Amino acid sequence: MQPWEGLLNYVLDRSRGCRHVTLIDPGKQSSEVATRRAIAAIEAGSRMIFVGGSTDTPDEVVHETCKSIQEALELQVFAASQDPTSDEELWKVPVVLFPGGAHALSPAADGITFMMLMNSNNRKFLIGEQLRGAPYLQKYGVEALPTGYLVFSPGGKVGEVGQADLVESGQEDLVRSYAITAHMFGFKILYLEAGSGAQTQVDRESILAARETEELCLIVGGGIRTREQAAYASSAGANWIVTGTLTEDAADMDDLRNKISEVVSGIQSSSS
Repeated sequence: MQPWEGLLNYVLDRSRGCRHVTLIDPGKQSSEVATRRAIAAIEAGSRMIFVGGSTDTPDEVVHETCKSIQEALELQVFAASQDPTSDEELWKVPVVLFPGGAHALSPAADGITFMMLMNSNNRKFLIGEQLRGAPYLQKYGVEALPTGYLVFSPGGKVGEVGQADLVESGQEDLVRSYAITAHMFGFKILYLEAGSGAQTQVDRESILAARETEELCLIVGGGIRTREQAAYASSAGANWIVTGTLTEDAADMDDLRNKISEVVSGIQSSSS
């Protein structure tokens, strides 16, 4: 659901402190389960929903998930508007595509992380998929969030499929160069990714190095499952923390709420 101030302004707004994103992979769950998880995540404090992840999920599956989540959010906003003790703004949370390629798009999304995989060795992920997807996004009015995407070791599936020259711990000068380059390209966002389900997260020194390019909004994801890990990334300068595997591993909706509440609590403790 589109925030009142516009999607890009919402994402870039630092006055709200570091915030949490829940990543929903439509290739790993039905649209019904995805929607229940998205609603539970928002109740627990998530302030944006990413839809995507898998590299082989077709448009129709992605669209059905986006559409289902948006419809549920509209119902929540309406219900809150009828209850003077409820806050409609709680449910005005954007649904943003985090695509594995131009095959995984939907007009029901509020926007898309329009990404260049900056350390890929394959032209396809530098500009090829973007060329395929841009006309579709323009046709349906899906807002593009200009994003540099940088994959760190261990990298996981995204590093493998994206043929990324992984950034290693200790390469802070390289990270600084990528951040400066992202800014000079006109990107507003730099996404630092350790890979879905990674055993280690992006290290603090790398986040600090990227943060030196103050103009960029930093999104950090991969390997973050606990309050402490979220606080670690937030305190280093992340503006958004993404978790996805945590959501998929939750035993039920109560467990999901508890896990995300813990992560959000860690973010808030480091931002205060």
